[in-house]
Amino acid sequence: MIADHMPTAIGGLPEDAPARPATQAAYPAVHNMPPARSTTPLDDAQQKQLENDLVAARNRYGGNPDAATATGTTPDPKAGGARNP
Repeated sequence: MIADHMPTAIGGLPEDAPARPATQAAYPAVHNMPPARSTTPLDDAQQKQLENDLVAARNRYGGNPDAATATGTTPDPKAGGARNP
């Protein structure tokens, strides 16, 4: 490499830099494909069930603090009505 022979003052390697390895490192196998997944993606019914379960869990544990309340008003965060997660 050219930088190996340039003085440090003009951009070369410093004197205490480690020596380059004698052999080049092998390149990673970039064309190898990962093995096929052992699980299949969710079908539409499973996806819908998962979404329903997540919505139910959200509603069970406090819901959306910005949503309208039963009276139809939204809580005022300045008044301390909004929860801090």
